[in-house]
Amino acid sequence: MAEITREVSEVLEKALALSTQDRGLVIDRLIASLDEGPAEEGVEEAWADEIKRRVDEIRSGKVKMIPGEEVRRRLAARLLDGRK
Repeated sequence: MAEITREVSEVLEKALALSTQDRGLVIDRLIASLDEGPAEEGVEEAWADEIKRRVDEIRSGKVKMIPGEEVRRRLAARLLDGRK
């Protein structure tokens, strides 16, 4: 791991003094800044095609939507089973 410079240390100290909500905002902005490079050719179009395909599957009844609470319940049950 790279050595932390004084400047980075100062930024971290100030960031850690922020409220939880403000730290979350800082994290979101920092992560977003990592993705600001040039997009690979065709990625946007590929995601648009994938979204359209999934919407079509839902509308046609080919796939069934699961409520978020049900997904959370199933995941919690799987996690608990894995700990046994």
